[in-house]
Amino acid sequence: MRTLLSIPLNMIVLLAYNVIIFMSTPQTYLPDAVVAQFVIPSSGATLTITWNILFVLVGIAVLYIEILKSTRASMQAVLDHVLSLCVFVVYLIELLVMREMGSATFLILTLLSLIDVIAGFTVSLSTAQRDITLG
Repeated sequence: MRTLLSIPLNMIVLLAYNVIIFMSTPQTYLPDAVVAQFVIPSSGATLTITWNILFVLVGIAVLYIEILKSTRASMQAVLDHVLSLCVFVVYLIELLVMREMGSATFLILTLLSLIDVIAGFTVSLSTAQRDITLG
């Protein structure tokens, strides 16, 4: 069970984005499809949520959870950081190599994955420095 906690949630976002992209056709580009529409009562404006916007919102929420997970001081945290780095590498390779992934949404998700890697290592290092006692 503890090993399951080491699975980066960014990997799930990456897999879901790949599914949406590869289910799309040029005639029906799914990332631009409307998922939900809301009318804001105070202004009367219509808020339209597409798959692209939903992925960015979920990516931000996942980033928060991943940073929270990185505060653990255990071997699972180290495994989580290594897997997060692997997920970032996959994001980067897909961004650079695959034409379908050449979108602003995927770039934002890639940057969120990079921030996850950097923040995870930073939090772990700062936590480890506090745990070291001198003298």
